[in-house]
Amino acid sequence: MKLQFGLSTRGRFWLYSACLMASLTGLVTIALAENAPFRIGVIVDMSGVYSGIGGTGGVTAVKMAVQDYGGKVLNRPIEVLSTDYQSKVDVAATKVRSWYDRDDVQAVIESTDSASALALQKLGAEKRKITIFAGSATTELTGRQCSPYGVHYVYDTYALANGTARALVRAGYKRWFFVTADYAFGNSLQDQATRVVKTMGGEVVGSVKHPLSASDFASYLLQAQASKAQVVGLADAGRDAQNAVKQAAEFGLSRSNQVVAPLLIFDGDLKGMGLSTAQGLQFTTAFYWDRDDSTRAFAKKFYAATGKMPTMVQAGMYSATMHYLAAVQASGTADSDTVMQKMRATPINDFFARDGRIEANGLMVHDMYLAEAKKPSESKGEWDLLKIRAVIPKEEAFEPIAESTCPLVKR
Repeated sequence: MKLQFGLSTRGRFWLYSACLMASLTGLVTIALAENAPFRIGVIVDMSGVYSGIGGTGGVTAVKMAVQDYGGKVLNRPIEVLSTDYQSKVDVAATKVRSWYDRDDVQAVIESTDSASALALQKLGAEKRKITIFAGSATTELTGRQCSPYGVHYVYDTYALANGTARALVRAGYKRWFFVTADYAFGNSLQDQATRVVKTMGGEVVGSVKHPLSASDFASYLLQAQASKAQVVGLADAGRDAQNAVKQAAEFGLSRSNQVVAPLLIFDGDLKGMGLSTAQGLQFTTAFYWDRDDSTRAFAKKFYAATGKMPTMVQAGMYSATMHYLAAVQASGTADSDTVMQKMRATPINDFFARDGRIEANGLMVHDMYLAEAKKPSESKGEWDLLKIRAVIPKEEAFEPIAESTCPLVKR
């Protein structure tokens, strides 16, 4: 105050002007921040072995959700950034870090391999950003490597193996041999299925591992055939699963009374190999487009945009985006801790899940389905591929929270 009284009239004018300009600049900065795009990142495989699972269709699903939500949240226009992670962990981590640091991305939705997903989980925890896992499957995401900002939304290896292995062992198929993709996802899937088989009185008589993106399964299938196992469990996915099923048919495993059981397979895989090859395959799925009126309504819109019916990953990416945006709006903030609290507190009821719930370890539990590929004579159209054999209640499908190894779970 003493300094102000000592200023001349001109000095006081310039002082007041400077203060006014600073205030206006601050207000403009706040206004620009409030109107800046609200960005969501989508990272998927667009060209590799898993491109048909999430891929460009997954990006489309997220954009459809944004459009259906109204295009804005917290009065900010929503912008979707997307990239192909090229099936490389370092590419995935580098790109997502850049999104967080340079593009102010608020959340990321992925459809990647499990190794990349675990890297994104760690990065999300470091940056305090929500990461939704739609395509990866390892239970480590909600186990020892869980995060307060991670949500495992569509399926995991526990649910996939539990449904299929339990159904087959109950039917009397107790001797198993595994053909497994040699990385985190495949190993986790085999481990989970082995646990179910042994718990129910079955046995694993052997296994063999193959590299990602294998084209020739001859040596692996010959070992499976020679094992005399009743079930050949395929702990892989995407084009690997397609190639393994096709070549198993060529080698005549079914004629040897061996059941080929893919532990993760998608509608597009069945369509790609044809029902003449796929018929009779039993597997667990989180979603089928022709299950009821609500799934058909979503599938019709998705087909109009892509020319294909949605996979469970693509349907899950749409559902997860809607759930996330609703939580942001209801919270009145993009703060990840506040939004995660709202996401956990709010049940998911849409075409994808009935009374789905996000548990303390980040696992979204919901009903799963035991499905069977139709015979060609049963199919009435290009995408009429499955019949749902049974609903697996969420309490049976997923690992009980009390058994979780996640440090976030209170004991």
